[in-house]
Order: sequence, then structure tokens, then C-alpha cells
Amino acid sequence: MTRVVIADDAVLLRDGLARLLEEYGFTVVGAVANADDLLEVVGETAPDLCIVDVRMPPTFTDEGIKAALAIRAAHAGIAVVVLSHYVEERYAAELLAGDTAGVGYLLKDRVVEVGEFVESVRRVVGGGSAIDPEVVRQILTRSRRARELERLTPREREVLAAMAEGSSNRGIAEALVISEGAVEKHISSIFAKLDLDPEGGSHRRVLAVLTYLSR
Repeated sequence: MTRVVIADDAVLLRDGLARLLEEYGFTVVGAVANADDLLEVVGETAPDLCIVDVRMPPTFTDEGIKAALAIRAAHAGIAVVVLSHYVEERYAAELLAGDTAGVGYLLKDRVVEVGEFVESVRRVVGGGSAIDPEVVRQILTRSRRARELERLTPREREVLAAMAEGSSNRGIAEALVISEGAVEKHISSIFAKLDLDPEGGSHRRVLAVLTYLSR
């Protein structure tokens, strides 16, 4: 019998998950609303699986993911499925940076697909992983952006950073003590290395800045 602890501050979702899992043969040994209670219940009950919301009280930022990482570090045998309303790239990447056996990261929208959700949970408990396709897509996109930015020279990075601050070509030239012509050459090189369409006109500058900001 798989023993489960659920942590989510939304009482309807928490209770709904508990009823759903019990209908499919799981035993819910704890259902809590915050990370502190989650860690306490895990210590008391030693469950096989924790299902954890990314954001929980008191700040609703990263309490859930921090608790999930702490559980993974202290209890290697406990599987963890993290639920989120949307992809939190930094948190997902942190959770998936190590061994992904017994780890899941699913969007809450997937819970409504009951059969798929239960199958994902069982796969994680069995030592596999269950990563939402949208999470994978966004992490890969982020990795691609990082690789593109790595192609820039230090000077090109300075120019792009100044562009992100809203500086004009003249402003960039004055700040970096170079000619406007040199700035234009650096910007052209940036556009080329970031694979921005030459036909993009002024939009290329915006896209370059967005790439920089999303690193």
C-alpha cells in the first residue's frame, strides 16, 4: 500500500487529491497546508510519496519546492511529485538538476486528467519520473537561450546589457567609451549570434533584450 502525504494550501484541491488517490488504492497518511507541517508529517509517518504545491504559506513563493528538495536530500527513498499552476523554470530546473528517479513535476491542469495523473504518480513511486511536457519545453528553450548568449563576446554582452537598460546607441557609445559605429557593429554581431531575422527591423532589438532578460 503506497502511503502519501499531500501539501497544498488550497483545501479543495488538497481534499480532492486525497479522495482521488484513496479511490485508486493509495493511503493518505497526511494532508497539510504549509511546508513546516509537511516536513513534520514526513518525519512522523515516513511516507512513500509526497505531493507538494510549489507555493505555500507564509510567503507563497518557494516554500513548497524548498521542502521538496529538503525531503529529497534527507529521505532518498521518498518519491516527490511537485504541482504548480504554471511552469516555474528556476524551481523545476533545481528539482531536476540531480537524480530524477522518483521525481515528478506536473502542472495542476493535468490533475483533471485523472487516469494520466494517477499513472504519473504510480510511475514516480516506482522509481521513474513524470515531467510535464511543457516543463521540458520551457527548460530546453531556456537552455537554448543560454547557449546563444554564451556565443557573445564580453563587449557584446556589455552592449546588450546597456540595450536592456534602454540606452540608445549614442548612450551606449558614451558609456563604453567607443564610437557609435563600433556600437552598431557590435549590435549587428549580437543579432547574428542570436539568430534574429535580418528582416525583423526594430523588433530585433526588442527580441535581443528579451533573450538577455530571460537568461
